Amino acid sequence: MKLSATLEQALNNQISLELSSAYAYLGMAAYFEQTPFSGFAAWMKFQSKEEVGHAMRIFKYLSERNGKTTLQAIAQPKSVYASALEAFQTSLQHEQKVSASICSLYDAAMAEKDFPTASFLKWFLDEQVEEEKSVGDLVAKLELIGDNRNGLFQLDHHAGKRAEEK
Repeated sequence: MKLSATLEQALNNQISLELSSAYAYLGMAAYFEQTPFSGFAAWMKFQSKEEVGHAMRIFKYLSERNGKTTLQAIAQPKSVYASALEAFQTSLQHEQKVSASICSLYDAAMAEKDFPTASFLKWFLDEQVEEEKSVGDLVAKLELIGDNRNGLFQLDHHAGKRAEEK
């Protein structure tokens, strides 16, 4: 079963968005590398790798459905932030954008009655719930901590353990 041209293009756009996400997280990691927050840097690098994995999952799916992968240009990411909070708020906004894009893709698949693509996208829908919660929790903690150095140190340490655990 071949993909429609509309879904093929939408999936290619999603690959681009996932790779843009990876690049955005790498830009955030670059910011944190210039600060004492090595745990936040590790968290962002880990997240970047996850986003590349998401793009590759779609890349593979396109091939399995006899679709054509068309890679797109990716813009330079931001790599300067006023604070850890600003970086994580930006991350949350980006995850919300990705979630909205996947929901639109799912809607398009359902409208075309392309049930294999809808089934494939279910994993991404579930993953985005996890992604938004993970980043949202960090944003809430950073808002609570404010400029408290001890709190920032502890949260940075905690964030760095994420990469070690997986």
